[in-house]
Amino acid sequence: MNKRLLLSFCVCFLGSVAPVYAAPDKKPEPPPWDVSAAHGPTKKIAFSTDEGTWMDLDVSPDGKTIVFDLLGDLYLLPIEGGKAKSLTHGPAFDVQPRFSPDGKEIAFTSDRGGGNNIWRMGVDVRANVQTAKPVAVSAEKFRLMNNPVWTPDGQYLIARKHFSSERSLGAGELWMFHRSGGEGLQLTKKKNDQQDQGEPAISPDGRYVYFSEDVSAGPNFQYNKNVHDLIYAIRRLDRRSGEFENIIATPGGAVR
Repeated sequence: MNKRLLLSFCVCFLGSVAPVYAAPDKKPEPPPWDVSAAHGPTKKIAFSTDEGTWMDLDVSPDGKTIVFDLLGDLYLLPIEGGKAKSLTHGPAFDVQPRFSPDGKEIAFTSDRGGGNNIWRMGVDVRANVQTAKPVAVSAEKFRLMNNPVWTPDGQYLIARKHFSSERSLGAGELWMFHRSGGEGLQLTKKKNDQQDQGEPAISPDGRYVYFSEDVSAGPNFQYNKNVHDLIYAIRRLDRRSGEFENIIATPGGAVR
């Protein structure tokens, strides 16, 4: 074989070999944060009590059962009194329970998914038991959701989306979600990130949404407000016309 043929053979052979690169070491993805898991030493403490503070409660449509939260868990209790039955337990913080119009479900605020969102679960108030596992209604990943209330048809939930900024306790907007979930429909718009809005309530016919709002002079939250002047007002949204109206706006203000 002459030199020209040998050189051509070598070039062709070398050119047919694909270069080999070493794959960089990939760090394994950390598992998603589990609120209910133990992230350090834990211990159980048993106690009995017949009172509580800073609690939310609701009464079933038939007027026979109370649902309430205590230390981040939900309980059912006969309205005439007795022993409370635990509905939820564990590290997840469950608060603000609300009965559905038919009394077969409870909506509540929980951080069991990693941040505060609106959840619902099936209940049987006669047997004082949970009939279906909690499912998420909202799926907010940055803002916090709270204060759920049902529409009269039981198909939607209206809740407060919480915003915060620097030196304030935060502001809010009202959003409506179908019971099956989704991105939600915005009902109200915050004035800024510092003046609060929340505490939704719905009229029996579903037409009006009532809520409280800081209507004092803005745009910043002030700790030294004149308590004899107007601060919070009760406002009303007409879902048919989209118009807003101040229902209670007096010196000293009003909430709930």
